[in-house]
Amino acid sequence: MRNYANPSNFLRLTGVLTPYLAALTAALLCLGLYLAWFVAPPDYQQGETVRIMYLHVPAAWLSMWIYIVMTSAALGTLVWRHPLADAAQKAAAPLGAAFTFLCLVTGSLWGKPMWGAWWVWDARLTSVLVLFLIYLALVALWRTIEDPGKAARAAAIFTLVGAINIPIIKFSVDWWNTLHQPASVFRLGGPAIAGSMLWPLLIMALAFTLLFATLHLMAIRNEILRRRLRRLSILAADAAASEFSPHSASLGAAQ
Repeated sequence: MRNYANPSNFLRLTGVLTPYLAALTAALLCLGLYLAWFVAPPDYQQGETVRIMYLHVPAAWLSMWIYIVMTSAALGTLVWRHPLADAAQKAAAPLGAAFTFLCLVTGSLWGKPMWGAWWVWDARLTSVLVLFLIYLALVALWRTIEDPGKAARAAAIFTLVGAINIPIIKFSVDWWNTLHQPASVFRLGGPAIAGSMLWPLLIMALAFTLLFATLHLMAIRNEILRRRLRRLSILAADAAASEFSPHSASLGAAQ
């Protein structure tokens, strides 16, 4: 795997894998949406509104999983100096913000008929909103600091500090009395969802995960190419500046 830490090798590998990942993602999304909308039964209490679950729950899982990926990348930047870690972290931040935003919007749409309100300051909802703001802050931080090395270190430290919010999101329904339901899929006693609803949910979760993986690889590729272009632009500017410097001009006049 160390060979693929080299940006050139990574570009070649992802150039081959990305089309297959994209095709598999599209197929699973189509299958998952078909099962969720046309095969899975309505809930006996929530009716047809339960179908929002097939978008909301995978987006919620991805919002936390992406931050865990970013935390690992932050450790790679600060501890192991991995050459692709900061690029992976920078590429993941906008994707994490997008999935978290989808989670908040679909949760609001689901909460209105169930709770009678678009938004409540529930512990789970509030902690996810904080996660969304952290993602936005990281995106802004990467754009504010021009030097990639300094930006990577600052973003890595900020990411590690913000990681405390992930267990708060996960266990908020256990620590506080909230309107949000507790875990119903990954629990010690087994899933509390019927198989006819569980399988479409798991397929949609896998499709969302592959969608993130595909977009993340593409974003890392773009970041590597962007940095190479920046480096070449700096070298070209330095070469032009040295060529037309006063010292060079004086030498030309003397000749």
